[in-house]
Amino acid sequence: MEFEENTLETPAETAETSEPQQEARRELYEFVKMVLVFLVVFWCLKTFVIEGYEVQGPSMLPNLHDRERILVLKAPHQLSKLALFEGLFTPFKPGDIVVFDGIGNKRYVKRVIALNPKKAENGVNAVRKDELTALDDVVQVEYDKGRVRVNDWQVDETGYLDPVEMQSPDRDLCLLHPGEYYVMGDHRSVSKDSRSFRAVKDDQIVGRAVLRFWPLSKFGLL
Repeated sequence: MEFEENTLETPAETAETSEPQQEARRELYEFVKMVLVFLVVFWCLKTFVIEGYEVQGPSMLPNLHDRERILVLKAPHQLSKLALFEGLFTPFKPGDIVVFDGIGNKRYVKRVIALNPKKAENGVNAVRKDELTALDDVVQVEYDKGRVRVNDWQVDETGYLDPVEMQSPDRDLCLLHPGEYYVMGDHRSVSKDSRSFRAVKDDQIVGRAVLRFWPLSKFGLL
């Protein structure tokens, strides 16, 4: 009759066996932690700092073409919404290219032509007025045959607009209340902009386009 020999592992042998398992668990933990940190940082950057956007359509020709990719800076606009910074600075100025939310969760890219900040420079809250009242706290934008006038001052658009687009027969008159922007596409003859959907609200704006990164042949600041 044969008998099986029973063997017992010594504490040293048990420790040697468990060490690789503990090391594997530590490595897995560090990997998961690294992935979670990366995802949180990526989410914060995309939500509050900067985000990529693909241009759709010809409305910004000749300066931006269909399917070109741009980076949109969000941070200044996000900061301006905080009570601590409200009224201290304006994140956008006329001539800036901005991306904003439109109808049906669709985003648009247009150029800021005129704006009316939420707070006046003297720190006094501007009061909304309708078109039948005095124009002290509103900004008047007039588009007439390709020319834009803001509060009766003609806007110089020669730096970014094709002269052909300055010969449009269209006309429009819009009053901007505090926190509103008048935006237009550079390709005026095809662009759907504030001439059709009126002013854009401050809370619709995502951020300012600062860089074109695709195609690489056109890489550069905007």
